[in-house]
Amino acid sequence: MSNIAIFASGSGSNAENIVRFFENDPDISISIIVSNKPDAYVHQRAKKLGVPSVTFSKSDFDTTSKVLDLMTEHHIDLIVLAGFLIKVPANLIEAYPHSIVNIHPALLPKFGGKGMYGDNVHKAVVEAKETETGITIHHVNSNYDEGDIIFQSKCKIDPNDNPDMVAAKVHELEYEYFPQIIKGLLK
Repeated sequence: MSNIAIFASGSGSNAENIVRFFENDPDISISIIVSNKPDAYVHQRAKKLGVPSVTFSKSDFDTTSKVLDLMTEHHIDLIVLAGFLIKVPANLIEAYPHSIVNIHPALLPKFGGKGMYGDNVHKAVVEAKETETGITIHHVNSNYDEGDIIFQSKCKIDPNDNPDMVAAKVHELEYEYFPQIIKGLLK
């Protein structure tokens, strides 16, 4: 049995999609959802899905071993970042080499780095008049969005697309591919 921890900071739509994808898989369990925001909607989704969720402050992540201790307690094999908006601390990266993955809503290396998440990315893509965008699933290292790329998928951008329209196209790719790539990493 492989155990996954999902880290999320927001609404948790990707987290819910991942939980639902694996809910009947006898070999993979979503053991816990971790957030840095006590009011993040991902906690409501977790409760509805029957997955325990916890919140840690940024200082808990950065200056204590609380998060790492929780990962050990739950025998976590893979940490999945699904809209997690703070930098993963060194102690987790060291404890989980090549076992922390992130999904980024653009085709890295374009539109990555600190501050490039969610709507910020989609606005930048539209402003740059890109003709395509997509998703990048990558390993996490000590630099924002610079870990080894595992998978990318593209979608076209029409000249009249606004950031919300681009976001909708990207979300479709996230929901389709992220759980499949996670499964591939664990099988």
